[in-house]
Amino acid sequence: MNISVIGTGYVGLVTGACFAEFGINVTCVDKDASKIAMLENGVIPIFEPGLEEIVRRQRANGRLSFTTDVRSAIQNSLVVFIAVPTPPRGDGSTDLSYIDTVARTIGEHINGYKVVVTKSTVPVGTAVRVRGIIEQAMTESDREQFRCSVASNPEFLREGSAVGDFLRPDRIVVGADDEEAIAILRDLYN
Repeated sequence: MNISVIGTGYVGLVTGACFAEFGINVTCVDKDASKIAMLENGVIPIFEPGLEEIVRRQRANGRLSFTTDVRSAIQNSLVVFIAVPTPPRGDGSTDLSYIDTVARTIGEHINGYKVVVTKSTVPVGTAVRVRGIIEQAMTESDREQFRCSVASNPEFLREGSAVGDFLRPDRIVVGADDEEAIAILRDLYN
């Protein structure tokens, strides 16, 4: 199974590297070309015990790659994780602009069935919002013949023990209203 993780911050990088450690082919995507260049050269921009070794091993195994080419990553993946920042706004609400941009990009480049999974910390109702943005972009891009499922998979990673938390979780939460998406995510986490 091929997956992509859009966003190479703390959550995205740990998620991508650990799925590769499970034997999944993972493409991690970021719009920051300098960050991708660092990752391709083995420089990890965060400190997380065990992460550097996993990244090095999975890059050598060919299971983990880094790119700025979001179109290719989306088109070559069955599951697309969204792991971009969701900072607070001045009024305390969540800024979903990065989520919205990624959802729009997915809709513009979708080329077959995809499971789109929100990994970022988001408020209730975000999956409906993401689905709407993807569908609108699909319509505008003349890609209505394709379909996707939208799921939520919140992270429970603690800084300093995120690799261990991911590799040996005490719980995995998946929310979806589509049995096909749930089955694919079960298989992925199995």
